[in-house]
Amino acid sequence: MQRLPNYLLVIAFLVLCGCVAQPAAVSSPPDAPSGNSASAAASPDQNLHDGCVESYDPAVDYFPQKLSVAYASGFDVEYHNNYKIVTVTNPWQGAQESFRYVLLQCGTPAPQGVEGAIVEVPVKNIIAMSTTYLPTLEDLGLIDRLIGLDSYMWTTNPVVRTRIESGDIAEIGGGAAVNVELTLDLDPALVMTYGTGFADYDTHPVLLEAGIPVALNGDFVEQSPLGRAEWMKFIALFFNREADAAAQFDTVAAEYHAVAELTATLTERPSVLLGSVYNGTWYVSGGGSYMAELLADAGAAYLWSDEGDVGALPLDFESVYAVAAEAEFWLNPDNSFWFTVENVLDSDPRYGDFAPLKRGRMYNNNARVNANGGNAYYEEGAAHPERVLKDLVKILHPHLLPDHELRFYQQVQ
Repeated sequence: MQRLPNYLLVIAFLVLCGCVAQPAAVSSPPDAPSGNSASAAASPDQNLHDGCVESYDPAVDYFPQKLSVAYASGFDVEYHNNYKIVTVTNPWQGAQESFRYVLLQCGTPAPQGVEGAIVEVPVKNIIAMSTTYLPTLEDLGLIDRLIGLDSYMWTTNPVVRTRIESGDIAEIGGGAAVNVELTLDLDPALVMTYGTGFADYDTHPVLLEAGIPVALNGDFVEQSPLGRAEWMKFIALFFNREADAAAQFDTVAAEYHAVAELTATLTERPSVLLGSVYNGTWYVSGGGSYMAELLADAGAAYLWSDEGDVGALPLDFESVYAVAAEAEFWLNPDNSFWFTVENVLDSDPRYGDFAPLKRGRMYNNNARVNANGGNAYYEEGAAHPERVLKDLVKILHPHLLPDHELRFYQQVQ
């Protein structure tokens, strides 16, 4: 998961050890303009994107553009005239607590007797502690609101990298060692981060103690590709961009379903192996996982589909070999620096006994990786599973998408 720096990927795997519903709609007219100002009329027909209410009227609904959640299971939103209550019900796998935010339209009074951390919206800027939030900021035209990252190392987004080089984005670090002083100097309206349940690796307790506004994003816990992508709406709620996010998500969902329909009636489904050995253990995605659902929609016969686990199954080399030695394809070997067969064999000569490597059917999701190992697959793929799905269908059933060019994957040669 790109949201976690690479040193946390294994921890996330161990903690997490991948539905069809109607797309969300907003109450605004489809041709509503995308921007507005603080001088909106007393009864607005769209949410305020900039500025605050100038003359408060308690009878006015300041959020005429609302959204609903159709696929994601980890958050929900409740609307009131001048505030929204957003609850993150599943911030990390196995969490015993939820987080509640009162998103208050600036220029209006805070509600009395309502529990939750108050965040004035629309937020004027944001610090993102995961690269997975960046595609949504870009899709919604909000990259200029980004003032900080946990690390410069992982993003592959060219617009963000340009802003880093120009000094417009600060690096504040992460986990318990986050630079609180620098963060206070930046005076962020919001820091969006994630939780793991491990104090040494979680940023939010430190920032909250310093009085810095924080929101936890639990997108990585979702096991449905569209459920994970729908967290773009969670980000949009803090900017009052419900209409834009709903339209963006509807496009993603429609494209995803259209591609999945191409494989729905296939009877020939190639077998697929995932992962590789890490510190003596081979982690393969469980049959109830995010990746397993993507593979099913791509027309694959995933070899561990009957294992219901939603996270990673820890196996030894011999157990994997017994099941997958003759697999037709090997995908996502979990090593960003495997580009050639020689790279694979240098890691462990035993990999040479697997049929997909011998037959040129290993594909790694490292076609767009930066010098530090930051991978666009993890950064962009969460918000755009339709792009990942197209790549998978192109690999497994190339005749179904003859004109598609691989975006995240490349053949290991």
